[in-house]
Amino acid sequence: MIIAGIDVGAVATKAVILNDGKIIGKGMATTGFEREEAVEAALAEAIKNAGISRGDIEKVGATGAGEAVEFADKRFEDVVADGAGANFLFPQAKTVIDVGGEEARGMRIDETGRVVDFALNERCAAGAGAFVEAMARALEVKTEEMGELSLQSDKDIEINAQCTIFAESEVVSQIHLKTSKADIARAVHEGIATRVVSMVRRSGVEGEVALIGGVAYNPGFVARIKEHLGKELLISEDPQIVGAIGAAVLAVGPEVEFKAPEAKLDTEKEWR
Repeated sequence: MIIAGIDVGAVATKAVILNDGKIIGKGMATTGFEREEAVEAALAEAIKNAGISRGDIEKVGATGAGEAVEFADKRFEDVVADGAGANFLFPQAKTVIDVGGEEARGMRIDETGRVVDFALNERCAAGAGAFVEAMARALEVKTEEMGELSLQSDKDIEINAQCTIFAESEVVSQIHLKTSKADIARAVHEGIATRVVSMVRRSGVEGEVALIGGVAYNPGFVARIKEHLGKELLISEDPQIVGAIGAAVLAVGPEVEFKAPEAKLDTEKEWR
């Protein structure tokens, strides 16, 4: 059976095509303001890569801003799709960390990929990729260079602010103090990792850990997370499409209601 999964994220829209449980095509487009156009672009790229026609797709599952996928057969909450996608790629994983452009979440899953518990950061971009982008601008380096740059430092300095605007001010202050860009980049990643791991521990860290989402491409962030958890991480070749994979897998699942448990949200007191 040929099925499609589409994940409409805040920054990027991802699409995958599965054929009898094997990934045969994938596509991605910038989400932008016209989400429906991004959906069509990502799906068209995935269909082209798969070497099929649109009419060959038998089922479509959607997640993220799934309402933008009007033709979807089923829609799923982000955390539900994340759990299913991580389980598809890493059946041994029991903990999943998803860090994207504007949000971070951690979850525990069972052997089937069902979400048992999860925690969510939706108060501050300091726990997500947008924070890295903002700090890269302050340092006048490319966002994709931040991770490698941070690995050039072994010095611990603190950037305490969790609000992006205040953190930018701290970065500028460090620049004026002649702190090296590598040291500042390390501090940025340390701050993000500290907050993400704190959030993940709300739902518990059990067994092997899968890291998914666009920030999983960042070697500096990966290194800091590994150090804080004291564990190796399971990271796929394309960590950004895991939610889309989950949506596809669930689209042909049994006719039951897939709902995530209530999230443990970060509080104002804990974050500021």
